[in-house]
Order: sequence, then C-alpha cells, then structure tokens
Amino acid sequence: MLSVDDRWTIIESYFKEKGLVRQHLDSFNDFLQNKLQEIINEQGEITTEIPGLKVKLGKIRLGRPTVRESDRGPAVEITPMEARLRNLTYAAPIYLTMTVIENNIESEPVEVYIGDLPIMLKSVADPTSSMSPEELVKIGEDPKDPGGYFIVNGTEKVIVTQEDLAVNRILLDYGKSGSNVTHVAKITSAAAGYRVQTVIERLRDGTIQVSFATVPGRIPFVVMMRALGIVTDRDIAYAVSFDPAIQNELYPSLEQARAISTVEDALAFIGDRVAIGQKRENRIQKAEQVIDKYFLPHLGTTPESRKVKAYYLAAAVARLIELYLGRREPDDKDHYANKRLRLAGDLMAQLFRVAFKAFVKDLTYQLEKSKVRSRKLSLNALVRSDIITERIRHALATGNWVGNKTGVSQLLDRTNWLSMLSHLRRIVSSLARGQPNFEARDLHGTQWGRICPFETPEGPNSGLVKNLALMAQISVGVNEKQVEKVLYELGTIPIEEAIAQVTEGKVDPSEFSSYSKVFLNGRFIGYYPNGSELAQKVRELRRSGNLSDEVNVAHIQTEFVNEVRINTDGGRVRRPLIVVKDGKPLVTAEDVEAIRRGEKTFRDLVREGKIEFLDAEEEENALVAIEPNQISADTTHLEIWPPAMLGITASIIPYPEHNQSPRNTYQSAMAKQALGIYAANFQLRTDSRAHFLHYPQKPLVQTRVMNVIGYNDRPAGANAIMAVMTFTGYNMEDAIILNKDSVDRGMYRSTFFRLYSTEELKYPGGQEDKIGIPEPGARGYRGAEYYQHLEDNGIVAPEVEVKGGDVLIGKVSPPRFLQEFKELTAEQAKRDTSVTLRYGESGIVDLVVVTQTAEGDKLVKVRVRDLRIPELGDKFATRHGQKGVVGMLIKSADMPYTTDGIVPDIILNPHALPSRMTVGQLIEALAGKYVAVTGKSVDATPWYYSPSIEEMRKALLENGFLPDGTEVVYDGRTGQKVKSRILYGVVYYQKLHHMVADKIHARARGPVQILTRQPTEGRAREGGLRFGEMERDCLIGYGTSMLLKDRLLDNSDKTVIYVCSECGYIGYFDRKKNKYWCPIHEDKSTLYPVTVSYAFKLLIQELMSMGISPRLRLGDKIPIGGGENE
Repeated sequence: MLSVDDRWTIIESYFKEKGLVRQHLDSFNDFLQNKLQEIINEQGEITTEIPGLKVKLGKIRLGRPTVRESDRGPAVEITPMEARLRNLTYAAPIYLTMTVIENNIESEPVEVYIGDLPIMLKSVADPTSSMSPEELVKIGEDPKDPGGYFIVNGTEKVIVTQEDLAVNRILLDYGKSGSNVTHVAKITSAAAGYRVQTVIERLRDGTIQVSFATVPGRIPFVVMMRALGIVTDRDIAYAVSFDPAIQNELYPSLEQARAISTVEDALAFIGDRVAIGQKRENRIQKAEQVIDKYFLPHLGTTPESRKVKAYYLAAAVARLIELYLGRREPDDKDHYANKRLRLAGDLMAQLFRVAFKAFVKDLTYQLEKSKVRSRKLSLNALVRSDIITERIRHALATGNWVGNKTGVSQLLDRTNWLSMLSHLRRIVSSLARGQPNFEARDLHGTQWGRICPFETPEGPNSGLVKNLALMAQISVGVNEKQVEKVLYELGTIPIEEAIAQVTEGKVDPSEFSSYSKVFLNGRFIGYYPNGSELAQKVRELRRSGNLSDEVNVAHIQTEFVNEVRINTDGGRVRRPLIVVKDGKPLVTAEDVEAIRRGEKTFRDLVREGKIEFLDAEEEENALVAIEPNQISADTTHLEIWPPAMLGITASIIPYPEHNQSPRNTYQSAMAKQALGIYAANFQLRTDSRAHFLHYPQKPLVQTRVMNVIGYNDRPAGANAIMAVMTFTGYNMEDAIILNKDSVDRGMYRSTFFRLYSTEELKYPGGQEDKIGIPEPGARGYRGAEYYQHLEDNGIVAPEVEVKGGDVLIGKVSPPRFLQEFKELTAEQAKRDTSVTLRYGESGIVDLVVVTQTAEGDKLVKVRVRDLRIPELGDKFATRHGQKGVVGMLIKSADMPYTTDGIVPDIILNPHALPSRMTVGQLIEALAGKYVAVTGKSVDATPWYYSPSIEEMRKALLENGFLPDGTEVVYDGRTGQKVKSRILYGVVYYQKLHHMVADKIHARARGPVQILTRQPTEGRAREGGLRFGEMERDCLIGYGTSMLLKDRLLDNSDKTVIYVCSECGYIGYFDRKKNKYWCPIHEDKSTLYPVTVSYAFKLLIQELMSMGISPRLRLGDKIPIGGGENE
C-alpha cells in the first residue's frame, strides 16, 4: 500500500517538473507557438481597393528580447533586470513574411518588422528560461524566480486569470416567472475574435423560437431549420430526437411554420427582418450572410457548415424539451464543468488579434496612398510598426483590455514570496461585485482540488476572487478534429447516417432512442450503442498515449439522459489522480522508488496511464478514494495528496483542520502582507516600495508544502517564545506585548525602501527639463536649506540622511503656458519641479541610479531606505488569523519568567482564543516547544501530522516540562509567583506591513486648499484632521458654542469681507485710492467688515456667476438703544 511518504514523493516530482506558475507559461507558450500564426492565417492576405494589388501574409517569427535605442542604431539585446532599471518594456520584435502581388505577379517575399510583443518571463521566447542558476545570478535575476509575468515600462505586470462561463455550450434554464417564456437554452458562440449569443426559448403556447444577434425579434425554430437546409417535417423531427414523446412537443412549432415550406421561403422570411423592403433575391442573400456569420459561428462561417448548425440547433431544442418534460435539470452555472479560465495566452491572443486588425487596416491605407502616387512599393517603408507595439503595451500598462474589461493586468504584488506566487495563481470572476450573487460566491463541490476553499478576500469581492489549489492544472486545448476522427473510428454513428437509416426503414427509431448521444465539446456528433463502453474505450486510448492526456470524457446517465461528453478545449481546470484498477492503485511502491532514484518523473507516470488528469465533468464519473485504505471494488481513482485541496497561502498554516474556517481565510489574506525576503536580488531592484525583514527564520512547525513552494528559502516571519497571559492589561483587545530586549537584539527589524525617480523630458519647441540645482529665481524655489544635500549634478549622494521635504533630485522645467514666457525673463520662467522626500518620512539614501530611457532621456532613480524597529502600534499576526498590534514593549527584567529563567518574546491575551476557536495555534505552541526542547522536526501538514500530539506531550514530560506546555511563572516586577500556570510555547509570528510609522499623523497648522482655503486632506498632503458632522453634533450636545466656532471657523477658513450697507453686495478696499469700494455705489456708501467662512464667500460668488443675486442684510451685533435688530 502507498504510504504517506510515497504519495508525497509523487507530489514533489510534480512540482519539480511543473513549477508553480505553469498554467500561465503553458498558455503563453501555446500563444507564441500556435495562436500567433493562426491569427495571421485568419487574415490570410491584405486586399486593397486597387484592382490587382494585394499582399499575401506568410510565416511569423519572433526575435530575442531587444530594445531599440534612440540613436537609431541596431536593436540591442536586453536582460529583464536592465528593463526594470531603465523603465523599458521587455519585448521581442515580431517579423512577418509578406509577399506583394501586383497584377497577379508575385514579388520576392520580404520579412518585415511589424512591432514588439512583450515577453512573459521564463516562457519559450525568454532566453532566461534556459539559463543555469549561475548565469541567472550573473545577469541579476533571482534564480528561483518563477516568471509568469511581463515587464512593461519597467514595472512587473501579471495578467490575472479570468473566469468565464464556458462558451460553445448549451446551458438550460427556466424562463423568468411572469414572462411568456417557460424554458430557455442559451449558447454563447465564440468564433475568432467575436462572441454571439444565441437564445432558444419555449413559449407558453408550446412553440419554440430562436433569436440571435443582428436579427431583430424571434424566428420560429422550424423556419430556422428550413433556412439551414433541413426541409421536411420528418427530417426536422428526427434531427431533434427519435423519441416520440419529444417529437410530439414539436407539433406547435411545425404548425406555426406550415406556410413556409422551402429553404428559399425560410431565408426570405429571415431576410425580411434584416433587409426590409428589398428585392426577394437581396433578402435571401442577406439572410444567408447573416446566418453564416452570426448564427453559431464557432461551427463555421461558410455555407457548408449550415447542416452542422442545423443539427446543433436541433440537439439544443431536444435538451430544451427534455427540460420541459422534467427529464433533466437546468444547468448549474456554478458547476466547474461549465466554467473556463482564460489565461495570459488567451487574453494576449485576443489583444493581438485586435491590434493586428488595426495594423492591417493602416497598411491597406498606406498601400493605397502609396500606389496612387505610383511609386515603387517598399513594404518596409510603409509598415507602421508602432501600431501593434503601442496597442499591446498600453493594454498591459493600464489593464484596460479589449471588450471593455478593466484590471486584467495588475502590478505584481512583491510584498513577499507568497504574495507573488499567490498573485500569479489568482482567478477573477467576471461577475459584477455590486450584486449579491450568493450562489456564485459559494464554495461549490466541483471546486474540490481545483480552487482553494480558504483563500478569498473578505468584503465585496468575497468568493468572486479565488485562487488555484496546489495541484490544479489548466488545459491548453487540443484540436478536436483528431478526436472526432477517433470517435467515428470507434463506431460512433454520425447524425445524418442515423437519420438516413431510420428514413430508409433499415432501423427502428426506438432503437436509436436507447443509444447514447455523443457530444464533442458540446456539439452533438452522433449516436453510440453503449455510452459507458465508448467512455471506457476513450479512456483506454488516453491512458495508452494514443490520445492526448488533455482529452476528458464523461458518461452521464440518469433515468432519461444518456450522454457521452468529450472535452478537448482549453481553460478547463483539471487535477491529477492515481488510477485504480480492480481495487488496486496503478502507481506502485516500485514506481515511487524509481522517482526517488530519479529514473522516472511525474510525466512518465501520466504517460504510462497510472496517473491521469480529470476535469470537473469527468470527475462526475469517478469514485475517488481519499486514502489508500478506503479503496473498494467500485473505486476508480485515488487522491494523491488530500491536503493539495488547499491553495498556496493556506498550505503554510500548521494544523489548519483544528481552526474555525474563517480564521484560515483571514490568515490566507495576511500571509500576503507579511514582511520577509521577497526576492534574492532585492539590492539590485528598484521597486517603488519594498520591505525586507532582517532576520527571517523558517518556521519550526513546518508543513510539507513549504519546502516545495520555496517558503523556507524566502520566509516571512520569525519564531517567537509566546506566553498566554494577561500581563499589565496592555494586551487587551488583541494587542500583544513585546519583549523590549528581544527587539533591541534585532527581532522583527525590517527595512523599508521607497523609490523616487524623474526624467529629463523633451518638450515641443526645443525646450527640455534640466536636472541640476535650481537657481533662486525659478518659480516654486524652496529655499537654499532644502537643496543642501544635493551634489553639483543636482542629485543627492548615497548614505546621506534625509527627512520629509528634502530635495533628492533638483530639476527645473520650462513654463507650462507660453504667455508666462513672454512676460518674464528666461530665468524666472523656469519652474522648480524637484523631487522631494515624502512628507512624514525620513531615511537614508541607499542607491542612486543614473541611466537613460529608450527615448534617450536621462533617468534618475533614488532609493531611500528606512530602518523600522517594532514599536507601539505595529501589526503582527500568527499563522492562524490571530492579528494584533503592539500594545507595549516591556524590558525583559520586568517580564514574567519561568523557573528556568526563560522570558517570552510575545505575550498574548488569553481572551483571543476561546471565541476564535483557533485550537491550531495552541497545538503549534506545543509543537514549537517540542522542537525547541528535542531538536526533532515537526510536520504539521493537515491530516498527516507527525509526531502526534500524544507523542509530543510524552517527549515534553521526558524532558522535564509539563505535558500540557504550561509553566510555573514568576512576575518579573515583583518576583512573586503567578497564581495560575502559564502556557509557554514557540509560535511563528509574522510582521505585517501595516506599520505606525506609515500611518501616524497630526497637524497644528499647515497647507490649505487654494479654492476653499480649508485645510488640505490626507496624510500625504500634510492634511488637517477632519472635524466631521458627528463631532460637531457632540459639541452642540454639550452647548459649547465658543469651542464650536473656534473649530469650525477660526481654525479653518475664517475670512473678513466688506459688505455694502445699501445694496448688500460684497465690496473691497481699493489700495490705490485708499477707499472702500462698492461695485454699485462705488464710494458713496459705507462698507462694514463681516467675518464669514471663506466657503460662504465662495458660495455667494458662485451664485452670482449663475445670475442669482444674493444680498447680505447687515445689522448690529448688539442692538443699540433696545431697538429691534433686523
């Protein structure tokens, strides 16, 4: 029997071969090797308006990643690191072979450079994918970096996997209640570059209607069938089904279309909707075009494919009627068999297709323009290579994709190693997060082993943003043609043949209705006598290697339904399982030994048919045993490693099965915020912000997966001695107490890097920026002391201490507007656009990079580092969702100590445990103590942990500790024994990047907004602290009117305005005439000073600008002589 270690060996082999971001790499490689050429072939040739002039498109070729420098020299090869440092795009040139055909004479084929394609790191087109670790280190790469992302304008971008409903599938549903539609079948048909939805509806009167894009209104089903070339009622009925009960349901539809009996009539009927009021021939022709292009285009867009479309439509109607008769359930949209994931390759193909279309359009225009001038055609001169380059680069840089999708490409999260891996394995659902799609957010049974049950954000995206489970693999897709051929060879009877046999009377129709229907990628292709036999044959072919292992087959059989579904398309999430035959797993102990000796790999086991990948549909046929000892006679597969149902972040939680489930979800989110070593080359990188922990440790309490995903090489946290007690009360409400001496020794210290950069830009009119120390005359000059750190070249030197507001890079720019230029001298017109250190930050200049962009502009990057020592308010968390801030730092002399004199690093409040039910943390404390005491390692992988809790208790007892992990403790301040025994253990704590230094904010006086003259907002702008409605209400409640006025007026935007006593308009004081001036009475009336809020003055002036005339009526503050005040 396979032991736990045996199965773990298989998993290790899987990861060694596949890596962790294989899905993106496979998909992108497929795009480069197949899809690119397919997109070119779709176009085929470029035709022009000029007769006899066209361009034939040939092979496409990809160069090595290069950059074209501004000096027009030859393109130079670049490394990813150079692209990051110089803000370049890591892209390779695309060359396309084109042949000009003039007057049917072909000229020599020429290879033309048509643009640059950003290259995914570690894909086939990236030279670093084949380098050794030593070579990678030489060019400044982290040898363990998995790739899977792009570098665009120097920033790392991930294309996030998009989850979508499966296209080209028939999905059944009930009609909306209250409408006259009882049942619906929807088909989203996706052909090259566009999607069209076809809807088939059954109305209350029993008729079936078809509607699809570009044709207004509903078309009767029978009319549609006749238009597609199936004319007689009998043929239509047989195409739908051989079952009389289903055929009976077609009567209303056949009756409805009695008047339209030929193909022409049917086409003319459809043509009436599209080409209204035109000649019959034109209408028929237009109807044919519309049907070919917009009706189920994935089956073909030529007249030859109409028969196929007819049978597809008939099969959809058959399912619709079955739903109406109660023979099948409506389709579950959340079942993972009905979902497809669109990876980087798909999305890039979609983007490239649109960019290439634009390129072709432009080239056509250029060819025509050039030909009219009757020059000799030179393709190299006419091709505009920036069209493709810019289209793709812009989409990757902004995340705005074709099809109005936003956020498709995102900045790679480099907080730590896990956050990067998790980001590369994220899946985003296309559903709007505004609506409460409860079903879509729920965990679905078919997600087992495919999607992590824990790792999802809390809040509006909960359940819509998901992550791949460890062993999930996504199909790239294989061509269905070969599979179809195999199915016919295995004896599948094509639909046409079946109908012919029945019409000729060779076979009784009832015989076919007992056969299984065979579906290939959702398309009905024929009948087979025994479905389970066919499914078994296909599986045997796949296991023997005669069919691709991406082919999945399921035989779905209920009382009425009997279908064989075969899938070969891309985007299905599949997971590997060990095949079980006659109650025995096919993978044997010998196989595992061969893997250990390095003679076999995971791939070999798949090739030998001992392990196979199942998609959600085929898993409906499988009976999977979780443990080898649960295998029964009916078992078909054995789970390789049950803990692989978890995703990458949930896998580092020790003993997760002992925690309340939301705590594991919280930890999955927090693991991505912990500080650690995010990349081995962090000293060379210029990330806009980065943290690293000085003394990271690998956890004492391990899970097996940590080694495989590289967590132990790039950890994010440290082991701490934790005591559970209320000490001083400064750890109330989830706060924790830290040992000050441990912190002084360097525990949880980290460094924060922030990058400041600027370019010397060139402007139209020959003006340009200048990096240097600004002259005192420039606009916005800050004062000499701000520039004191700059050297002669205007850049700060490394290892200089700087604080908020200090200038790091001095720079002057030309004025924004031309009129300024005319009024001032050249020196005054310059603006000071220096880069300053952010307000509220301080640090030491760590690195200065002076380089050039691809445009030849000077680029300066300054990296500032700041030492962060744990302080009050910094956030820490264990691996069990127990997060808290530092409430106090206590000297170890005052901390509680055990009889051995051991002082804790962290004191956790016991109230954090009972209601949260994170028992896993208590077990971890015990296990950590066991490791520290015995020196033996602990494996805390869910379900397979060793040693058992009993063994650990025994070992603690043998080593002179209490078996429950508690200790007798003395209070360090008084020396008295603490009444209760205290739990001491070693727990892995993570320092999260929410630090007080980045958040603390206070202000007395400071900048105000120009428009309202009220204090600015936000910490970054040195803003004021808002005294809001509720705070105001409190002061009103207390009746403290003076304080209220002080807050809301005197300390905000108090202004004195002069108001005319006659007309109530606002006047002003004229300095030249030394008089108060009213806009209407000039100096004839008296103006009185009035104190108001500046925002009120603004309101009055805005009203005046709208033609409303507010007049202020003045009165005395204190009535004089007892008179009534107006």
